[in-house]
Amino acid sequence: CARSLAEEALRTDILCNLPSYKAKVRAFQHAFSTNDCSRNVYIKKNGFTLHRNPIAQSTDGARTKIGFSEGRHAWEVWWEGPLGTVAVIGIATKRAPMQCQGYVALLGSDDQSWGWNLVDNNLLHNGEVNGSFPQCNNAPKYQIGERIRVILDMEDKTLAFERGYEFLGVAFRGLPKVCLYPAVSAVYGNTEVTLVYLGKPLDG
Repeated sequence: CARSLAEEALRTDILCNLPSYKAKVRAFQHAFSTNDCSRNVYIKKNGFTLHRNPIAQSTDGARTKIGFSEGRHAWEVWWEGPLGTVAVIGIATKRAPMQCQGYVALLGSDDQSWGWNLVDNNLLHNGEVNGSFPQCNNAPKYQIGERIRVILDMEDKTLAFERGYEFLGVAFRGLPKVCLYPAVSAVYGNTEVTLVYLGKPLDG
């Protein structure tokens, strides 16, 4: 298990939106946990990218090493490979499962996680669809490689998303005052998902 920032991560553009080496180290400290993910995924040598093995009839997720119970936090997530039928980004408590049978929206499948399915643009929590997102007509579909910015505000208890530099709106309100972790769930074999913690969101 790598305990320091990988040279590979510094050589690529994964961390291109982080201004300093200190910010890059902090991002690594907040990256996916190799000990808190489905057995069907592994974290690549760069320390930031999840690879889902081609296992049939399984949905697989991962949480980050550090969760948040206060403050405002932003991170970027993007898929580097097909989404499949379900590809969810969001947040989860420590109790939310990170693997299940079948191809399902694992994030949002119970009361311990909240997710946005990039395939059908549905918001998910407690096993139910909480409406479509973003709330506009003919919302564009997610494009592979497109960075989605996730903004968690534990003071206002909200979760919001940005695409590019466009604020898409608040997806979830009334989040509980518990420790919440950035998380993803994926179903497509050999697909890869990268998550980079940015720090406090920039208002603008």
